[in-house]
Amino acid sequence: MTTEATPTTTSTARTGRQVWTRTRGIALAVVLILAAAVAMAAVRSTTLHGALDPRSPDPHGSRAVAELLAERGVSTRVVTTLDAARTAADPDTTLLVAVPDRLTHSQQTRLHTATASSGGRTVLVAAGSWSVERLAPGVTADPATSGDSTLAPDCALPEARRAGSADTGGIRYTTTHLDADSCYPSARLATLLRVPAASGGDTVVLGAPRILYNDRLDEQGNASLALQLLGSRPHLVWYLPSLSDASATGTGERKNFLDLLPSGWLWATLQLFVAAALAAFWRARRLGPLVPERLPVAIRASETAEGRARLYRKANARDRAADALRSATRTRLAPLVGVPATQAQSPEALLPALSAHLAGDGRTLHSLLFGPPPGDDAALLALTDQLDALEREVRRS
Repeated sequence: MTTEATPTTTSTARTGRQVWTRTRGIALAVVLILAAAVAMAAVRSTTLHGALDPRSPDPHGSRAVAELLAERGVSTRVVTTLDAARTAADPDTTLLVAVPDRLTHSQQTRLHTATASSGGRTVLVAAGSWSVERLAPGVTADPATSGDSTLAPDCALPEARRAGSADTGGIRYTTTHLDADSCYPSARLATLLRVPAASGGDTVVLGAPRILYNDRLDEQGNASLALQLLGSRPHLVWYLPSLSDASATGTGERKNFLDLLPSGWLWATLQLFVAAALAAFWRARRLGPLVPERLPVAIRASETAEGRARLYRKANARDRAADALRSATRTRLAPLVGVPATQAQSPEALLPALSAHLAGDGRTLHSLLFGPPPGDDAALLALTDQLDALEREVRRS
């Protein structure tokens, strides 16, 4: 089995063209997904750069609001740490929290403790269920968002009535506070809430940040509503939570890996798993038990043996090849020397009978039939010749 220099190609070997034909659909899908990801990243990098930053002139920045407030005598200061935001909370200050859901639960609790007794105004922009219940106790975010972006005030809050319709549609809220102002309702749930505090201040929960964007400020009553909500005090502190804030990691609170992933990635991963399962089900093409089929051609036993020998040679598995040869020889020798077939692989049963039949050395027979694997191809060939010679001798005797 080692005399062939180069193994011939079998009929089941796939050519490069066949491999490409089978995999080109998957390769095309991967290329399209990568192209779409790059395109989305490029679009988002231009449209969301500096989002809700009062220093940014980009479409989703909020520099226009800060400049209009400055003309009315309201100063705007940007902070990025929890300690700075807590220190700034006082009766003459409006504290705007741009991305409340970016805060950890511990940060939310500490921030609420500072703002609840400050006597100032706290504005929460698009606070979800992760943050709103701690920053504004008694307020709950509804899982379903508003279907419309532009809504009418439909409440008694003076700021909302003066502004009129605005782009507040987004997260909807419910509250247990009877004295709260529920404005801009969508399906009877408010997208803007004002909850008064016992200290004389209040908390405003805004369901969407669109009224603060540079490119949306001149639409509807967005500018009027934004200036009234943020200009009620002489100072505005604009809190942009940062992931590098030491308070986010120094509290001992731990998040698991899933908490760090955006919800969109979880849904996308689930969809990919479903698609992969459907693809595997489709490619299996077997919806019932296996059906035996007759081979279109007869395959000679010698071809099967040669194919198995090539596999052994390719894997350099001389030990397995030797075991197969010895096992087959022991199976054929057992009935010739009167040993049952069930004990053909047992040296205690086969070797004494074989030694008595040949009057040979048992140690030599044990090394030949049950010895260690050959060390190289030459030793494997020698083992094959010795097994053949032993079987011929047993048959002659």
